[in-house]
Amino acid sequence: MSLDVVDLRNFYAQPLGTVARRFVSRGIRARWSDTRGQRIAGLGYPTPYLGLFREEAERCLAFMPAAQGVVKWPSARPTLTALVEELDLPLTDSAVDRVLLVHALEMSRDAEAMLREAWRVLAAGGRLLAVIPNRRGIWARTDTTPFGHGRPYSRSQITTLLRETWFTPTGWGEALYVPPIARNWFLRSAVAWERTGATLSAPFAGVHIVEATKQVYRAIPARREKRRLVPALEPVLAPSAGSAARSS
Repeated sequence: MSLDVVDLRNFYAQPLGTVARRFVSRGIRARWSDTRGQRIAGLGYPTPYLGLFREEAERCLAFMPAAQGVVKWPSARPTLTALVEELDLPLTDSAVDRVLLVHALEMSRDAEAMLREAWRVLAAGGRLLAVIPNRRGIWARTDTTPFGHGRPYSRSQITTLLRETWFTPTGWGEALYVPPIARNWFLRSAVAWERTGATLSAPFAGVHIVEATKQVYRAIPARREKRRLVPALEPVLAPSAGSAARSS
């Protein structure tokens, strides 16, 4: 079940949401350090992170699922958001260079179909970046944040899902090692938590940040040719008694 867009907006307006956005943004930027001339589409609730690329990319568009709702973005400029059906994006084939998924896969009623739709709108060699709750992390067990809703994934589950939908994983990152405690005194130590978790490669990060590329020539399952069963002895016409007498 999708979260309401108002709940998502309110979370990112709070101190804990600000901390989450800062650390997740670092992970996203580490993967996409240069997007000049790129066309980027975000799906889910990507607007807290699309701002990283708005002044740099050729175009940024935010698509929000109908079940979730939509808010205007950016607030002081012509809107770049649209309310869409998540499995039928209003884009032609190969329309964008990159797709950013945030609060998307874990909320989708059909994650495979969503990824195949992302594959369709990506250009050849296009890149997908997904922020997905880690099922081993504390954030996935706390429903006071958006990362605690929907279905969290393990790394192996994400790899399988991407390969089944014609993507090749090319890079991994994690973020949100800090526990989701919304106390100002605790949030002052967030940088230390994040730095320590990243240094130790701790397995309890709140989210996976995975990058994948579009497989242009995907494998098509071969059909087995049906074998024709041939009996050991095939029936033949036996000569009648009259024809036998004439032949003699």
